[in-house]
Amino acid sequence: MRLLALSGSLRARSSNGAVLRSALALWDGPTDLADIGALPHFNPDLDGEDATPPAPVAALRTAVAAADALLLVSPEYAHGVPGVLKNALDWLVSSGECVNKPVAVVTASPFPTGGDHANAQLRETLRMMTGEVVTAACREIPAIGPKIDPATERVADEETLADLGMAMTHLATAAATPLTP
Repeated sequence: MRLLALSGSLRARSSNGAVLRSALALWDGPTDLADIGALPHFNPDLDGEDATPPAPVAALRTAVAAADALLLVSPEYAHGVPGVLKNALDWLVSSGECVNKPVAVVTASPFPTGGDHANAQLRETLRMMTGEVVTAACREIPAIGPKIDPATERVADEETLADLGMAMTHLATAAATPLTP
């Protein structure tokens, strides 16, 4: 099963990047990371019936369509979803690649809330897009800083890794189980 990951952080050494890399290492199958930083700002004029989407948008849509499951890993900015990730989702709203696609949302934060506002907003957006949000695979990871090994840029905290492993197992199970109409 192919997993496509979208990161809400473009920062090279972000803690959410470390969470994402750790989660991808726990997936039993091929993985890809979408390049959402290359997307233009969403503009419905570029996405109409007769429009050809910009190349980065077409690439994102192709990658989402080819994936069996999606993983969104994101920080929370000002109690919300980072603009780069929301922009990527906006490009996917009308195209249909997310319909019935199993998806997990993982947010990590230096604060005790674990990015709960961004997590809830992402889940709501994905539900509206009729993605299959796998609640058992969604996580809010609080106080992420000391849980990351700066040398490996991966999650080093055993409890967090085990929990992330369970989340990935739930996502894989959902991806392997066809939806019944």
